[in-house]
Amino acid sequence: MKTGLRIVMGQLNLLVGDIEGNADQVIASARSAKDELDADIIIFPELTLTGYPPEDLLLRPGLYTEVARALARIQAAAIDLNIVVGYPLIENGLRYNAAAVICAGKLVATYRKQCLPNYAVFDEKRYFASGSESCLISVNGLSLALTICEDVWEPGPIQQAVSHGAQLILNLNASPFHINKWREREKLLSERAIVNQVPVIYVNQVGGQDELVFDGSSFVVNRDGQLTHRAVSFESLLFVVDVDSEGAPVPAEIAPEVADDESVYGALVLGVRDYVKKNGFPGVVIGLSGGVDSALTLAIAVDALGAEQVEAAMMPSR
Repeated sequence: MKTGLRIVMGQLNLLVGDIEGNADQVIASARSAKDELDADIIIFPELTLTGYPPEDLLLRPGLYTEVARALARIQAAAIDLNIVVGYPLIENGLRYNAAAVICAGKLVATYRKQCLPNYAVFDEKRYFASGSESCLISVNGLSLALTICEDVWEPGPIQQAVSHGAQLILNLNASPFHINKWREREKLLSERAIVNQVPVIYVNQVGGQDELVFDGSSFVVNRDGQLTHRAVSFESLLFVVDVDSEGAPVPAEIAPEVADDESVYGALVLGVRDYVKKNGFPGVVIGLSGGVDSALTLAIAVDALGAEQVEAAMMPSR
């Protein structure tokens, strides 16, 4: 009998509203995780199928028909590993920010996000009702609890899950970038892990979506709050996390910390690239003044798109 777990974090670049395309990414990533990485479970970001933030798309009834069709496609793929995928659920007239666990063609479990952020760029109380119950699944004899983003910023959901026997916390996220945000996340989850004596696996989406940029920077902390894994920022990838038979993450790859200037530049490049590509623009035209500001803009555009997709025009100086 196999002991321990191989978990894959699917740090994906998703497109808001492209439910079919996002489902394609889920299915392809799950197949790779099973066939190439021998995974037992793959975890995707918050609201995987719609992308984040879906905003008023959530008010369109037809969206939920498309989401149901996408979930059915994932089930029909019948991939023999646990797939944890985020999606919007409508139930008894209420909308929930939810996560499904699908394995070998069957819906195993459904979790409804409990803590809804309503500050800064987040407006979830406009769209969603709050869940109230933990959701635990058993994989290879280990008890895993699902949480979604804000659930770990409040103490209650992890405490509730641990009281029900959770040995490992899985956290699906769509957390935007700002300077030092990765440090804030790691510090908070380290504290939560120590207080509750439970490891936490944090998977974040990556990519630009209009004015928001998501950095990824997915990571794992053990029950002592020590960082055991960190994925690189600003890249779409599958990241392997091995867990022993007691639920402890086996220390492995930790991407190096990135200087603030480098992380800001990386966010700008990714934001420009995805804004152009996701809107279907063929390229950009930049007016150059000869100053450092337009020179920096040109450098970002070329790094984001390649020189062949950037036209530069010198503006008259007098």
